[in-house]
Amino acid sequence: MTETLIWTVVALIAIGMYLSWTAGRLDRLHSRIDAARAALDAQLLRRASVAQELATSGVLDPAASIVLYEAAHAARQSEEDHREVAESELSQALRAVFGEPEQVDAVRRAPGGEEAAGELAAAVRRVPMARRFHNDAVRAARALRRHRKVRWFRLAGHAPFPLAFEMDDEPPVALADRPA
Repeated sequence: MTETLIWTVVALIAIGMYLSWTAGRLDRLHSRIDAARAALDAQLLRRASVAQELATSGVLDPAASIVLYEAAHAARQSEEDHREVAESELSQALRAVFGEPEQVDAVRRAPGGEEAAGELAAAVRRVPMARRFHNDAVRAARALRRHRKVRWFRLAGHAPFPLAFEMDDEPPVALADRPA
């Protein structure tokens, strides 16, 4: 009887430690999602700021400046519910304005254009990486939260179910192939 009680206590302690470890892992994944989201937000803001700055610099033709400025402004001012759409529209505007290498070369020839084009190329390349890191963290947390033990013992607590950030982040060909 005593031996059975000891083994039962040992089993309960082992199960408790395993559940505690799983809850800690889930908490670390949620922290990783928060950090990745902050990095993604910073990269999206940087891309929109550089695009807006370039649109107001006078280097681009007026039509391209207006298209780029409006898309960048909408991306910076969008609410969380519409952020993915606004950022996708900025990506489309960047592809429309910088779709041809000649446009990028014209920007580079302008005074201060080499630096602006390099900064925009770097910002455009970093957005897909930041989004990929965020979505990978979300995917890992979702996979763990789908396990029965996490649901049955409510190990996720009151944390909201993580959502991926889906947007069109394909860079303009003329900017993607250029070194920063």
